[in-house]
Amino acid sequence: MSNPQQLRYSKEHEWLSAAEDGVATVGITEHAANALGDVVFVQLPDVGSAVAAGETCGELESTKSVSDLYAPVTGEVTEINEDVVNDPSLVNSAPFEGGWLFKVRLAEEPADLLSADEYTAFSAG
Repeated sequence: MSNPQQLRYSKEHEWLSAAEDGVATVGITEHAANALGDVVFVQLPDVGSAVAAGETCGELESTKSVSDLYAPVTGEVTEINEDVVNDPSLVNSAPFEGGWLFKVRLAEEPADLLSADEYTAFSAG
């Protein structure tokens, strides 16, 4: 499994894109998607809602279990991925592309996110 180098990663297995005009995209990693199994339902934060780094902001339900979704950063949700709401399997089939979950306007720059290499070592161990 290859984690894209341009992304940053949380220890809760979410990824964050580089911010464009202060807005970053959030998703879960391929490692997390594989561990969950087939995702059948997603509950995402509402557009306009505030999320806080490390806090629960949604839920992913799979054929194996239900897992909390954690915000990797603090900010305001600007968009959710309606395609994932309508077809949760995108989380499994394209976790770094069409399976993104939501976009957030950053309140502050994240300090404790991992690089791709650091996340690969963390998730392997």
